[in-house]
Amino acid sequence: MTTRRPGVESQPLIARALAALLLLRRRVIEEFQVTPVYRLMLGGPPPGGVAVRPRDYRPPDLESAKRLLLGRLNLASDTMEIGQGGDPWDTASPSRRFAVALHRFDWLPGLLALDHNQYPEAESEALRLTLDWLALFSEVSAFAWSAEVIERRVYHLACAAPRLVAIASEVEQRRLLDTLARQARHLLGQKGGCIRTTERLAAAMLAGAVLAGAVGQKLIAACARRLSTALREAVLPDGGHRSRSPQQAMELLFDLLTLDDALHQRGVSSPDGVSRSIDRLVGAVRFFTLGDGRLGAFQGGESSTPERVAASVVQDDATARTFGYAPHSGYHRLSGRRITALVDAAPAATGPWSVTACAQPLAIEVTCGSDRLIVNTGWSYDSNAPQALRLSGGGSTVTLGEASAGEPLTGWLASAFGARLVGGPLAIEARRNENEQGVWVELCHHGWAERFGVTHERRIFLDLRTDELRGEEAFEPAEAVLERRGLTPISLRFHLAPEVQVSLARDQRSVLLRGPSNVGWWFRNDAAEVALEPSVHYEGGMGRRTLQIVLKGHLGLDGHARIRWKLTPVDPTEPMAHP
Repeated sequence: MTTRRPGVESQPLIARALAALLLLRRRVIEEFQVTPVYRLMLGGPPPGGVAVRPRDYRPPDLESAKRLLLGRLNLASDTMEIGQGGDPWDTASPSRRFAVALHRFDWLPGLLALDHNQYPEAESEALRLTLDWLALFSEVSAFAWSAEVIERRVYHLACAAPRLVAIASEVEQRRLLDTLARQARHLLGQKGGCIRTTERLAAAMLAGAVLAGAVGQKLIAACARRLSTALREAVLPDGGHRSRSPQQAMELLFDLLTLDDALHQRGVSSPDGVSRSIDRLVGAVRFFTLGDGRLGAFQGGESSTPERVAASVVQDDATARTFGYAPHSGYHRLSGRRITALVDAAPAATGPWSVTACAQPLAIEVTCGSDRLIVNTGWSYDSNAPQALRLSGGGSTVTLGEASAGEPLTGWLASAFGARLVGGPLAIEARRNENEQGVWVELCHHGWAERFGVTHERRIFLDLRTDELRGEEAFEPAEAVLERRGLTPISLRFHLAPEVQVSLARDQRSVLLRGPSNVGWWFRNDAAEVALEPSVHYEGGMGRRTLQIVLKGHLGLDGHARIRWKLTPVDPTEPMAHP
């Protein structure tokens, strides 16, 4: 019985040959892009100035911008001391992630967003740092012009161009606009994987909208049809992103909002599908937003911040009702008076879309009021998190025998194809019922069948009358198993948000949880053993220490097992059990 998804590793000889060809092709392209011929190809007539002033909908990091003016550059959870008026470009970065953020110009929006009356030097500092970069990196190079870096830099430069050009000399203006055009043309030829195609095209088209004259018109025309096609593939009918990452859906929404605004200012119609994608993505962001105003951290996405999430849906109809099931994205939402839960109810993305996917079938996140209690570890591509957090143990779900229902590619196959997720369940069965009493979701997957011969069923009920969330984890034989080697350990994990205070009661079974609001919730269960173990949760690319509740048991020799749990509010009249 085949229960694991086929991947590039399923035919190792073919996969290795294809990987070798891809790596060779990539090397040839990199070598060609540093030749005089390629530099001529990126050239063109000089831009005719700036046509529009785009609005960047992302909230700027003002505090980091203020520190930069004092000579301290904070990026990607690292710090570089450059001194006032210092040079970060000719200084070793503290980490690769820092270098990526630096060359992406992630520092630029904050500088330009500072109040001009209070920080009159901010604009000139932004111009100085940009021109200093041009002095060293104006020609194509493997890192500074890579797809990973250039996409965001083109976006930031396009948004900043009107402000920078306004204070630049005539010579500096030509350099700024010419490099924006050249980088946009280079970006159009990048093959950084389909998962970022829409973002690359949106950034290049935004540059076209900003650049006046024929240069901008040609960029817009070169992007329009390709962007329409890419959006049809990347944005699902329910608004989710094909990677199944809520955060990636929100970030694409930001790009499209800015692009749509810039094209409107220029008097150019947006490509087919942009407005439709914006509407769908807004609905999806609302669906993925939990009670604390942040996103569910699933499938390679972090939770972000309430301010950022709110900014992405600023044009939304706040009275619209949030739907309970995203059938194409594969998530269920259960909403009660105080409890809101999101459940991953579909297989991880496949193929090139799975480079940020996580092997965490049926994972769950829960907020109680404004407190986030149960989370996933929040691994994301831009965080400094180990790939091991993409395994089943990194999600609030089940592991058997400390194994994982899928894993990312490693080694040189990952270098060629990206760290795609391989293995894991082919399908997940989901059924939902709801009435005035509550919401009931039944889920089942076969990701453990090949190795352990069982299916995992997760049943979740949100009682709207008592404000309780109840769960049952059941394991059933997936096929006839003639012989088993001992008992298989079961670990049912519930990772907790870093702000949660945790107390194990005297019965060594019940767990008391308190979030920042200080409202108490009991986590009760019938597991054979309950443990509190260390965990980590990533926010803004930075890991924070936290704990996880681990319910432990064993899979019987007959393939059957069951663990029940529930989350219920503390009764104010109930005497508290102390640890």
